Amino acid sequence: MTPNELTVDFSIVRDLRKRAGLTLEAVSQKSGVSIAGLSKLERNQNMIELDTLYRLARVFGLSATDLLNLAESCSATPKTAERYDSGPFKFEKFSFKGIDCFQATARKGGELSKPEAHGDEFEICWLREGHVRITLPREIHELKPGNALKFDAALPHRYEILDHSEMTILHIEKTHRF
Repeated sequence: MTPNELTVDFSIVRDLRKRAGLTLEAVSQKSGVSIAGLSKLERNQNMIELDTLYRLARVFGLSATDLLNLAESCSATPKTAERYDSGPFKFEKFSFKGIDCFQATARKGGELSKPEAHGDEFEICWLREGHVRITLPREIHELKPGNALKFDAALPHRYEILDHSEMTILHIEKTHRF
């Protein structure tokens, strides 16, 4: 199997069932899926139909999408951070679906007025060390160690480094935009 092939592991259904303290019979009664079908699914001996996915997800208080995501991600996904500079910042960055994670350092006096292009996402800045001012269209926030700020990254924003700083910055994809 190549790394790009989609793999699903529905043994997660067994894990969810046991965590909920349910027997195969109880899940069968709640979902309308036969005990034999559940058993085969938990052992990855058959594929799941969309209707079955939906009915099982409801038993565990999940959406069908959430259950499928759990089945797709039964193993960890390692990443190696890339390093680069942008303005006064030195970054280490890694990305997973829906989130970009940055570890940043910047020297006193640095300023970044046009941060990297953003999609429709939230930005969270968690200051670990130093002193930073973040300017938004109608607000100014000064962060000290242990402070964090969440804002809509689509807004124009500026980072001013008031003292040598280390921070964690997250860009989190918005899943629902109203």
